[in-house]
Amino acid sequence: MKVVLFCGGMGTRLREQSGTIPKPLVPVGERPIMWHMMKFYAHHGHTDFILCLGYKGEMIKEYFLDYKAYRGAEFVTKNKGKVTVPNDSDVDDWNITFVQTGLHSNIGQRLLAVKHLLKDEEIFMANYSDQLSDVDLSEYLRLFEQRKDAVAGIVGVRPSQSFHNVRINDSGNVTKIEPVAVSDFWINGGYIVMRNEIFDYIKDGEELVEEPFQRLISEKRLFAYKYKGFWAAMDTFKDKITFDRMDGQGDRPWQVWDK
Repeated sequence: MKVVLFCGGMGTRLREQSGTIPKPLVPVGERPIMWHMMKFYAHHGHTDFILCLGYKGEMIKEYFLDYKAYRGAEFVTKNKGKVTVPNDSDVDDWNITFVQTGLHSNIGQRLLAVKHLLKDEEIFMANYSDQLSDVDLSEYLRLFEQRKDAVAGIVGVRPSQSFHNVRINDSGNVTKIEPVAVSDFWINGGYIVMRNEIFDYIKDGEELVEEPFQRLISEKRLFAYKYKGFWAAMDTFKDKITFDRMDGQGDRPWQVWDK
């Protein structure tokens, strides 16, 4: 099953890093966050990737064209400096197609730009390239495939922020206040799966989640998989620090390939 990754955004809320490199290449530990995501999909047997490029897309191309497994691994040198790495072929089975989809294109337009590469795919996956999770992808796909009426599916996750959810009645009185993490409040966690029929719902210029998904909702054809396990996105520099701290402590729940 092909995996479309949206890699074209400017990451304006992460300017400390994305001012010099594209957001998908911001490292978590010694590897870019997008490598961790692609490794997750590959672990589940999905190694055919389509990268929708935009801002500094040439740097993403260069990363994979000049890929060296030893940059993020323990290794030894011998025989006059020859590098010997046990997992030097850790991405050899990945098939990556790079597509420049515009500097300012939204997600819906980036998806339309690679429509021709998905014409033979009854079902395909798509995701933002700045988040990590240990969601049971096989179970999620199984449930989606059972929903023959569903055109698209998303993973619904709990927000991790420390905000409080406030309910207010028409008189302006607060009727309930509670942390969003414990309330019945879910956000779009990505890990999108779609049938090819999705292209019948997207018009030129439209953002995928806004207009097309709203049409699916009105027809009851948008599926959500509620997941309470680990999920986190790198949206701000604070998120970057959190990922680095977790990696430094060996707390890497998204690395399901090491479990």
